[in-house]
Amino acid sequence: MYLGFLIATYSVIANDVIQTLGTFISSNSKIKWWYLWAFSGSILTITLLVGWHFHGGDVSYGRLSQIPLPDPLPWWYLLAPISLMVITRYGIPVSTTFMILSVFSSGQLIEKMILKSIFGYTLAFACALVLYLLIAKQFETRASLRLMNFKKQKPYWLVAQWFSTAFLWSQWLIQDFANIFVFLPRQLSIVELLISMAIILLIMAYIFKTKGGSIQKIVNQKSNTQHIRSATIIDLCYGVLLYVFTMLNNVPMSTTWTFIGILAGREIAIKYILEKKELKKTYSLIIKDLAKVNIGLIVSILIAYLIHFFKS
Repeated sequence: MYLGFLIATYSVIANDVIQTLGTFISSNSKIKWWYLWAFSGSILTITLLVGWHFHGGDVSYGRLSQIPLPDPLPWWYLLAPISLMVITRYGIPVSTTFMILSVFSSGQLIEKMILKSIFGYTLAFACALVLYLLIAKQFETRASLRLMNFKKQKPYWLVAQWFSTAFLWSQWLIQDFANIFVFLPRQLSIVELLISMAIILLIMAYIFKTKGGSIQKIVNQKSNTQHIRSATIIDLCYGVLLYVFTMLNNVPMSTTWTFIGILAGREIAIKYILEKKELKKTYSLIIKDLAKVNIGLIVSILIAYLIHFFKS
């Protein structure tokens, strides 16, 4: 049980950190990593304690209410987090929700998770596409970004980015705590809470020190993500969408699909407005990203069938 939690924590955070903190890490690469870690760690601590306090020890904010913890917990449940850890080492962004939760879930719940995740990708893609078709000329042109490089960064953009990151990070945690804590009891004692929180913070420190790891390349490949203004808009858009899905229901969903949808819609809009000659390359890149996240869905379904085979 505790080994599963440890492996799941590392694999989920390492694979999913690009969704919420990727643009934050990229656009603040000159700031000491421990400052960024301390900031994000404080948000995580607050979110974790709030969930534990107001949900009777359930830090998943109710997202594990339909997923009971098997008792006893056989060794083959470790196949999911181990597979995710291996995939993460190769820099492939997959849906940790499908990889981790599908092996614990019923077929009906898996279907709900898939439908909600597809809706998340579609809505994120459409919102980002429309938004950046409207603002790309003003915020994403090379001239405006070069001007930002020569001039001192406006203080309000710095403040806006850190606030948008805090909002996005908290919303992501509310969604993905289920993936991290699925191997632990649904109601944690204060000792279990503190120990698990310390483990998560240590893993986050490693992730920040390595600047996001190999999966960070997914963010760095996209246009202007190293600029604070661009990163702020991405984070705010993503945070609002996650908040909407949090209010919708407590069915777990793939936040990765939503994130990839935002990057895809944004990239197409920017290239269409500013660099139409690059559209073909952009389509190819988006298809590759979508193919990568579908790897997680395919692997998770295979692992789920394998575990059901062991059960029988």
